[in-house]
Amino acid sequence: MCLSNDVLLKMTGMEIEFPGVKALDGVDFTLRRGEIHALLGENGAGKSTLIKCLTGVHRMDAGSIVLDGQSIRLTSPQDAQRLGISTVYQEVNLCPNLTVAENIFIGRQPMRRGGIDWKTINARSSELMRRMGMDIDVTLPLSGYSIAVQQMVSIARAVDINAKVLILDEPTSSLDDNEVRRLFDVMRELKKQGMGIIFITHFLNQVFEVCDRITVLRNGHLVNEWGITDISRLDLVTSMIGKDMNEIYNLKKAEQRGDAPVVLAASGLGVPGKVESISLDVREGELVGFAGLLGSGRTETAEMLFCVQRPARGSVSMRGKPVGARIPLDSIKRRMAFCPEDRKRDGIVADLSIRENIVLAVQATRGFMKPMSMAEQQELADKYIRLLSIATPDAEKKVGELSGGNQQKVILARWMATQPDLLILDEPTRGIDVGAKAEIQRLMLDMCRQGMSIIFISSELDEIIRCSNRIIVMRDLQKAAELDGEGCDQSAILSIIADEETGREAV
Repeated sequence: MCLSNDVLLKMTGMEIEFPGVKALDGVDFTLRRGEIHALLGENGAGKSTLIKCLTGVHRMDAGSIVLDGQSIRLTSPQDAQRLGISTVYQEVNLCPNLTVAENIFIGRQPMRRGGIDWKTINARSSELMRRMGMDIDVTLPLSGYSIAVQQMVSIARAVDINAKVLILDEPTSSLDDNEVRRLFDVMRELKKQGMGIIFITHFLNQVFEVCDRITVLRNGHLVNEWGITDISRLDLVTSMIGKDMNEIYNLKKAEQRGDAPVVLAASGLGVPGKVESISLDVREGELVGFAGLLGSGRTETAEMLFCVQRPARGSVSMRGKPVGARIPLDSIKRRMAFCPEDRKRDGIVADLSIRENIVLAVQATRGFMKPMSMAEQQELADKYIRLLSIATPDAEKKVGELSGGNQQKVILARWMATQPDLLILDEPTRGIDVGAKAEIQRLMLDMCRQGMSIIFISSELDEIIRCSNRIIVMRDLQKAAELDGEGCDQSAILSIIADEETGREAV
């Protein structure tokens, strides 16, 4: 539990309104010294808005903030940092071209004899990183290190500026199990030193592992606050989504006919160093799940099928006809579609509207000498906004302003509009809330019932098992096994991933 009941931060009656929506409506939030406090809710619940009020990005319309007994008024992120409020975002906002040490001390470099004191900067940075459990060369560029190291650099900076409040916004979404454990060790150590930590995550198992208290927001309102031992996981999910879990996960797999025609057949596909020879087929109306660890070859296989990466060997056919694709546009014209793993980098065009994002693939198949009329674009966008229940006032809202779940729906809409025979989904539910996950899973199964074939890649084994007719398990850049989705359980998949015959562990 937390070190004391002393209130470090108190936000009272927080209100903020944007055009057409009240993002926060009378929200209270309290953080104590020496505690890790989970801030939870669906995408669009108000978490990010509350944090942006606390970090000086948004100005609140009403409410008050008291930090360490003093009333504060924040007008900029610089104000927040000066007062001891530091944030580590999901997408690390450091300077990859600078060294680790330069990133830790940027903007506040110690000086000596009229110049920057590099000896002190490097020595202090090395000591800070060792406190984070990392013995690394701080004089090397940050770009050479993993996301996990970059996040620790952000935390090291916060520690060195004597932050009182540390906000961790989805810090574990790109980390493996060992990196998560190291981060939690650092969080627990900072907690012992009296720092208050706000932890935002979609991984509920991590909440119950490391947090002391939980606050839940929904639709801009405070639902409640609990001690970690005062609420069950089931009740927590119900409070976040406002629905019973049975209602959310009452999903039924699409029935698969044994005589259904083969839509896609791949034989001996491979790229040296990326994927060994892999063969598979997908039948009409079938959902084939891909399971495996990060780096096992799941994404690389999907990219070969869609020709994001050209296979060095092997062949692909659609409905018995060789694909012969050289670029993704060739695959699109052969009625394939691909939603990539990183929706922000490779999926959405954040500064374009929902309408513009949805029509992109359809327009590409027509060619830009045959542009769609504005009326056609509007009709198509409105159709899929209704069909997928995309939360937006209209089709002209910028995609970058939507929640993660709604951004994912826009990408789905783009590919559904091309009416593909095969849809490849790479981690479509990563980083989105429980309710949006269930909606996307239900959409996948509905599409399969209507005859579409789907390849579904996910790191979450429970959703792979829940949705898949067949499961392909990847290990060491190749297909390790192919399982019937009916009656399959996590232990069977984990045993294959772990490669128990060789004693290799799945970590």
